[in-house]
Amino acid sequence: MTTQAPFSATVAGVPLDRVMTALRRDRPVFHSEADLQHGFARALWDAAPGVHSRLEVPRRRPGRAEYLDLLCLGPEGGQTLIEFTYFTRDWTGTLPGPPDEEYRLRNHGADDLARLRFVEDVVRLEAFCDRPDRNGLAILVTNAPALWTAPKPRPTPPRDREFRLHEGRTLTGTLRWAGGTYAPNTRHLRGSYPLAWQPYSHLPGPGGLFRYLAVPVAPGAEPDTPVTA
Repeated sequence: MTTQAPFSATVAGVPLDRVMTALRRDRPVFHSEADLQHGFARALWDAAPGVHSRLEVPRRRPGRAEYLDLLCLGPEGGQTLIEFTYFTRDWTGTLPGPPDEEYRLRNHGADDLARLRFVEDVVRLEAFCDRPDRNGLAILVTNAPALWTAPKPRPTPPRDREFRLHEGRTLTGTLRWAGGTYAPNTRHLRGSYPLAWQPYSHLPGPGGLFRYLAVPVAPGAEPDTPVTA
């Protein structure tokens, strides 16, 4: 495990909070994860026209091909690789336009699998960020308080106990699913990642409070084959 100094969240040199401010102003809610990806790319363009974005970029490793949600290319050659998670509970509402736009979010339900997926995103970014001009960001947007709230004590630990994402926790080291009884879900993190949730939007009605979590992955030290669009 690597104990690393705090690494600021930037997108190809642009502060992440600048992009998120632009995003939440225009898009306080999204229909889907793909909608979030597109909205983020548009907000980045508005905030920093010199940064170019590419969606669903193939990243090939021996024996398999994977796809990166968003590749951001800075004007001075820096790259930021981003993975998104959009996990929702039920919410229905209409945002005024023009044009007015109706949203019907569904309840994804399995918050333990959302935690597993988010950790997997961080693991993948650690592997992808393998050169000094390439950093990563894992971004989770949600209106499910169970993800940012510390769990209450339970007689039997939940299977995702080591994958919890609540405020103030730190992700680091080897994370075991169900106490290590299901090895395929074990994940290994090289870095140490304190978790700090941020407000995103607050819309009318039950389920209208949204927050986001961003985990920055520091650049690696060794050059490798470039990520290409």
